[in-house]
Amino acid sequence: MKYSIVDFLTLVGSLGFFLYGMKIMSESLQKVAGDKMRSILAKMTSNPVKGVLTGLLITAIIQSSSATTVMVVSFVNAGLLSLIESIGVIMGANIGTTVTAWLISLLGFKVNISIISLPLIGLGFPLLFSSNNKRKSWGEFIIGFAMIFLGLDFLKDSVPDIKSHPEILSFLADFTSQGVWSHLLFLSIGTILTMIIQSSSATMALTLVMCNNGWISFDIAAAMVLGENIGTTITANLAAAVANVSAKRAARAHFIFNLLGVIWVSMFFPFFLNLINNFVIKIGGTSPYEDPHAIPVALSIFHSAFNIANTFLFIWFTKLIALVVIKMVPQKEDSEEFRLQYIQTGLLSTSELSIHQAKKEILVYAQRVEKMFSKVEEMFTETSEKKFYKLYDKVEKYEGISDRMEVEIANYLTKISEGELSNLGSKRIKAQLTIVSELESVADCCYNLAKTLRRKRDNKVSFDQKLSDNIRKMMNLVMDSIIEMQKNLDHGYTKINIVQALEMEQAINNYRDRLKKEHLKDLEKQDYDYKTGVIYSDLFSECEKCADYVINVSEAIEGINKD
Repeated sequence: MKYSIVDFLTLVGSLGFFLYGMKIMSESLQKVAGDKMRSILAKMTSNPVKGVLTGLLITAIIQSSSATTVMVVSFVNAGLLSLIESIGVIMGANIGTTVTAWLISLLGFKVNISIISLPLIGLGFPLLFSSNNKRKSWGEFIIGFAMIFLGLDFLKDSVPDIKSHPEILSFLADFTSQGVWSHLLFLSIGTILTMIIQSSSATMALTLVMCNNGWISFDIAAAMVLGENIGTTITANLAAAVANVSAKRAARAHFIFNLLGVIWVSMFFPFFLNLINNFVIKIGGTSPYEDPHAIPVALSIFHSAFNIANTFLFIWFTKLIALVVIKMVPQKEDSEEFRLQYIQTGLLSTSELSIHQAKKEILVYAQRVEKMFSKVEEMFTETSEKKFYKLYDKVEKYEGISDRMEVEIANYLTKISEGELSNLGSKRIKAQLTIVSELESVADCCYNLAKTLRRKRDNKVSFDQKLSDNIRKMMNLVMDSIIEMQKNLDHGYTKINIVQALEMEQAINNYRDRLKKEHLKDLEKQDYDYKTGVIYSDLFSECEKCADYVINVSEAIEGINKD
């Protein structure tokens, strides 16, 4: 078997194809998902047991735990599943993959979903040309989904073809009688082979070939199966390489769950194998230690028993696993993703408690808006072109997050309003609906400012010291008003410092009026050209408009306390 540089580049290209499919699918999911898909997934995974059943069902249908975990990573990346919910689904996927092992051992058959990938692309391709954005996003989703499975198929085909040449591994028969060291060696071999072949099912088939040829015994084959459980986690971690922090955490949770399972089973390995051996004999079979033909069924029983026991053991520790992976993959200060922190899909026991949760979520929303405006300030002073466009991309991403947060919070508040509310509760709901609308408008202004700054850079427009100082001062005034708005939001919807907020708003209005007058005079004197003047005017006008929305938030809070 020869393996050339072209074969290696094919492997790299297959990996790139797979990752690009993951990226396309995840991004399109965010566009098309909406509330319905989020609520459906939330109901399916509302507790760990439901999550396990969901993962089991999906994997049993599509016959690939790798594909299930990749989809879970993409759902987490799109903000449709929380980390805790994803862990339950991953546990279920591990049980679901044992169905494949049974099909291999009993029927020698495996469903290959990649054969429908090209028809799926044919289905999604015409949608890309639709003028309707939602249909276009659906087209991207279908193509991304198909690319993931094609990529997995390409990956399997582009690795060294060990599966078709099992004789390459015949030398391993010399290392089967080393006791614990043999266990560790073949556990490592199972891990590495699965990482290379990108399919635990394919490695399972290879393991069965080695058993039938008499190269390895039942206990050694079981050690390889344990290694396959670790190796299969590489696919989800590859998918998470292009995803956000939450998706990376979900992939790490998959790795930790499988690794811990292998560790505890290894500690009781001889005892566990004896249980399987006795069970096989009791149901009328022959011992896998004596009859090589009995190994496939015994190995499938071992695989199923291990994954079911592992899930039953760790399902009670999903929160602990989540805490561990959060420590492993910390949130970077400048990273953002769409994930509500306080609002879940269901309402709390009383409407007042739900209103309080909404209040905390709105404060998080305001903090994200402040961060968005701070990025705009950085854009104005940034000299590096690369850093400038990186900041622009972040502002654009934040604007999308802001739109989705407004919809989620507003829908939650609408649900609360349908219940029984006190007079004060009704006023708070009304004020909160106004606040989320105004915060979204502040985010829109930030995005408009970013687009204006991009236009300034693209058109190579430069400001002199006076114009730069004026814009910086205006931005500082707006930032101060945003910080004051946050203080009012954090105050508790009781008495707030509305006077201070109004004074700040008046100062911004006065400064805008002054800049407008000076701008008209400077244009008459031709201190700068018309193109520069348009961008300069757009910037200070948009800043003042942003401040209008900011004061509307404080006024909405103040309105709660008025009769």
